[in-house]
Amino acid sequence: MRVAGSKDTWIERLARAGYATKGVVYALIGGLAIKAAIGSGGSVGGGRNAVQEIGTQPFGQVLLVLTAIGLFGYALWRFIQAALDPENNGTDGKGVIKRVGYVASGAMHTALGVTAIQMVTGGGGGGGKKTWIAELMAVDTIGPILVGVAGVFVLGYALYQVHKGWTMKFKEELRTGQMSRTEEKAATISGRVGLVARGVVFAIVGGYVLKAAATQNPGSAKSVGGALSEIASQSYGVVLLATVAIGLLAYAALQLVLARYREIPSPA
Repeated sequence: MRVAGSKDTWIERLARAGYATKGVVYALIGGLAIKAAIGSGGSVGGGRNAVQEIGTQPFGQVLLVLTAIGLFGYALWRFIQAALDPENNGTDGKGVIKRVGYVASGAMHTALGVTAIQMVTGGGGGGGKKTWIAELMAVDTIGPILVGVAGVFVLGYALYQVHKGWTMKFKEELRTGQMSRTEEKAATISGRVGLVARGVVFAIVGGYVLKAAATQNPGSAKSVGGALSEIASQSYGVVLLATVAIGLLAYAALQLVLARYREIPSPA
């Protein structure tokens, strides 16, 4: 149900800005990884690395502020999806898991937005703080169990991404009636390739989170950047890294499509 007034307008605008910003971040992650793979500079890293790259550009401080706004907008939309359920995911098992995933996504993008602001203010991006894995592991008695649950959740999310891409369920979120045939075809290709590639990366992340739980060693966990480095370290690592990086560029393209064509229902 659409509620009259300006509230819906600014929520939708922030959400769309968030998808576009997420697309830029993943374009940088994929682009830098490709450059590293072919030996022309670049680096292998995750969202923090991408945000740092934004800060090195001309007018980097301004770009970082805009990036933070976009990331906070995306996080807000995720929190709204979780709390108000505008897409009617419901409260059954599947719906609850999906909504918990929205909370996790919102928290992750909020943290990345905070990193961007810290870089603007000279806070250093919080590099000396304990990771969330270490924080969970430190919980008395049940710390490793909590980390193990987190690892299972990340693996499940990875499988969901692959399933969503391969079955093209992401198209259900798009206003395909407003797209040309060329745009829809491009969105379909970028969605399938991008979601599968991102699923592979998150599967590696989830596996290492489980390893951290089993060994009770937070240092065993890997971020997105760590997962890409692990891919690069394998036999034919250059080819594998370049392939996954191209997939992440496709995922970035999908985010830009979502920024324009995603159905964003108003909270009831």
